[in-house]
Parts: sequence; C-alpha cells; structure tokens
Amino acid sequence: MAIGKEIFELQSVLGYSFSDISYLELAVTHSSYTNEQRSRGINTTSNERLEFLGDAVLELVISEYLYTNFKKYREGALTKMRQSLVCEKMLSKIAAELEIGKYLNLGHGEEISDCRKRPKILADALEAIIGAVYLDSKGKDDNACRELVLAFYKKEFSLLTSAQTTDYKTRLQQLAEQDGAVLLEYRVIDQTGPEHKKTFTVAAFVNNNEVGRGVASNKKDAEMLAAREALILFGAVV
Repeated sequence: MAIGKEIFELQSVLGYSFSDISYLELAVTHSSYTNEQRSRGINTTSNERLEFLGDAVLELVISEYLYTNFKKYREGALTKMRQSLVCEKMLSKIAAELEIGKYLNLGHGEEISDCRKRPKILADALEAIIGAVYLDSKGKDDNACRELVLAFYKKEFSLLTSAQTTDYKTRLQQLAEQDGAVLLEYRVIDQTGPEHKKTFTVAAFVNNNEVGRGVASNKKDAEMLAAREALILFGAVV
C-alpha cells in the first residue's frame, strides 16, 4: 500500500517528482479500497476518473509519436499500431516492469486474492498515474507527462523502429530450419482501404499455427513485423 515513504519511493521509480503528492496517492487507489473505507464511514476517492484522463493523454502522446516517426505508414496502419501500444496487455506489461502493483491501495478482498498482479488493475493504475502527472505538471512543465510516457515506451518504440531495417524474416526462417522440417508461411488475413491506400494485416504461421501478426501499409513491412512478433514469442533476442 502506497502510504508515507512508499509513495515517495514510487516517485523515484517513475522518475517524476510531484508538486502535489495527493495526485499520485489518488492514482494508486483502487475502487475496492475506497468502497471498503466508505463502509467504515471514511469518504475516499478511487483512481477511476484519473484513469479516464490518463487514457486520453496516453492516446495523444502515442499518436503524436507514431505520426512523427513513422511517416511512411498510413492512417490504418498507424491506428492499429497505436491500438497494440495502448491495449491492456501492453499497459499491464509496462506496469509490471515498474512493479506498480506493490504500491496499490486495495481492498482486503483484492489483497488476499493477489490482485496486485491482475492485468486490468495494473493497466488502469498506469493510466491513472499518467493522468496524475498530466494534472500535476500542467502549466509548470508541459513536456513532463509526454516525456514520462515516452520513457515508459522506450523499449517498444525501439522494437518498432528496428523492424523497419532488420531482416526478421530471415532470422525466423533460420530459427524454423533449426527445428527440422517446419513449414513457415505468411498470410494476408485482412486488408482495408482503397486500392491505392491499403493497410495490410499479415500473420506468420509455423506448421499452420499462428505465431505473430504485423500491420503496415505494404505486405513486406507487415510480414517483417509479424516475423518480429514470432521471434519474441519464441524467446529470440530482437
């Protein structure tokens, strides 16, 4: 539970110092905790409204980054890339790496059922923290929240950028061949947009089992992204 010195420890983990620490305290307070407190006659607020704000801020920062750094990708591809970055799975992964779970204020029932590791709770808390930083830094350091989000996603952005220049398809083929007679193929499973402005979704299959997906404005880049995802699945260093 983030009380006293632990809330300041969380500041250090995030790499951001709050002017008003109550924003951070609110961001890590789950509704189960507030409900429990209210049953005891103590009026408290959960992080749900901050989560709402943080979700919007996150989408804007990610959208701006993708727009600026992936100029050859069209709207459809950028939208799907953004969806993969702001989804619950990705948010909970980042939150787990930051060990956000150990700082959460949870109700007793959630505490004993080990909800500190539950993906949705972690994802929601991370969005709430983003909202908290946005409010705390507004008018004082308007770049602080953006910089925080970009720091959270540094590894993921690096992987997306390297996918444009690294031959993941060759690496995946080599890995597949190490396992003997393995059938590796790529299939276009979706394409949207007009003929001159299509967005392709390609899946990589090994022995007819899907192992990765990629989305791009051309089949080659989509195949490369699918191969990268497959390599990650197989534990290869990418």
